[in-house]
Amino acid sequence: MQLAAHQLPNHLQKGLKSLYTVHGDEPLLVQEAVDTLRAFARTQGFTERSAHTVAGAHFDWSEVLAAGGSLSLFADKQIVELRIPSGKPGKEGAAALQQLAEQSRGNESTLTLVMLPRLDKLGKSSAWFGALESFGITLAVEPVERNALPAWIAQRLALQGQRVAAGEDGQHTLQFFADRVEGNLLAAHQEIQKLALLYPPGELTFDQIESAVLNVARYDVFKLSEAVLSGQLIRVQRMLDGLQAEGEAAVLVHYTLAEDIRALKRVKDAMNRGSPLPMALREQRVWGTRERLFERVLPRLSDAALAALLQAAHQVDGVVKGLKSPDWPTQPWAALQQLAFDVCRECARAPGKR
Repeated sequence: MQLAAHQLPNHLQKGLKSLYTVHGDEPLLVQEAVDTLRAFARTQGFTERSAHTVAGAHFDWSEVLAAGGSLSLFADKQIVELRIPSGKPGKEGAAALQQLAEQSRGNESTLTLVMLPRLDKLGKSSAWFGALESFGITLAVEPVERNALPAWIAQRLALQGQRVAAGEDGQHTLQFFADRVEGNLLAAHQEIQKLALLYPPGELTFDQIESAVLNVARYDVFKLSEAVLSGQLIRVQRMLDGLQAEGEAAVLVHYTLAEDIRALKRVKDAMNRGSPLPMALREQRVWGTRERLFERVLPRLSDAALAALLQAAHQVDGVVKGLKSPDWPTQPWAALQQLAFDVCRECARAPGKR
């Protein structure tokens, strides 16, 4: 059975199952989900806990199976936790996970928690994950998307009795907060907790938040890709500045931008050959958030625009490798900014204005 993270509290009101699998790449939200399960389990008499982390090819799976299938020596009920940081248990581990899932059925004395990173389509379709899903509860922990971050911050502030001003001023404050912590949800959580220590419950001013919240944003090229495809020029500028300041390789940023352009061109060519957009996206292995962005921007992009962007990417490839190209800045990051802005503007164009 599958659950979203926000459904967990209501689910637990109906009773605790014997097997839970938590998977996702956001450490804070994964930890909170696991903590919620542990805390509820303690109220149900699960007082002993053992933890195992799968590391290397020679992990002893028999120890986990023995723990999951045995009664506790010191308590009536026990929690057995298994972390698989790579998300790839291997052949032996796959068989062990299926056995672990099967032996959890009807085992009311042991709560088994399996923790995994975000899984790709292949991982989710594997036999071992299917067993975990069939015999227990799988909890998908999704990241907080950038456009949802201000609301998430407001919700967390409300939990500690704090809020920002109503209306446009308050939204401006939340946007400022989100800009400072983008890509670093754990840091956002820590900054919110700091505000509770600094100020009493009630309304927080912009000046209070500005003086308290550090600039702890973390940027990565994948989030840059989302910002570019979303047509968010100001955010793209901020992210490029952040990536450069953090020492990211210009060639990697270029590869990400160029790969998006190439993928858009391939999908558009497939559509021109008669393939429906959903089929063309599947054929080019465009999934998730990227798939939704492609669906939005592709109808706006002409063949001529995509051909021009592809040529521009080729020219910037030379710039980041130290070559000069007519009509392009000689500095790699300046050229990358121009390319990113070109793609961003094309993706932001309204239909009918081309």
